[in-house]
Amino acid sequence: MIPLIFYLGLAALLFSIGLYGVMTHKNGIRMIMCIELMLNSANLNLVAFSSYTDTLNGQVFAIFSIALAAAEAAVGFAILMAIYRMHDKINLNELKILRW
Repeated sequence: MIPLIFYLGLAALLFSIGLYGVMTHKNGIRMIMCIELMLNSANLNLVAFSSYTDTLNGQVFAIFSIALAAAEAAVGFAILMAIYRMHDKINLNELKILRW
């Protein structure tokens, strides 16, 4: 059996890559993909701890989290496609439509 620390290290690496992508990329689609990467690293932690403690609680919560991530991605892509149709760009720093 693979030790728990390897799963935690992989999840930390995935979360760091996602966080770096959210902080540096200005493209909306890339930002959504990086957020999905961060959510998947949290799901990896849930499943790893669930396997380590021999319960199904973490795996069930991970399934709900995956469903939530799919809904978030669908709504996010729909908003970005609507913005792209209006402005012909998805660079979020140049757009002011989502500001107050």
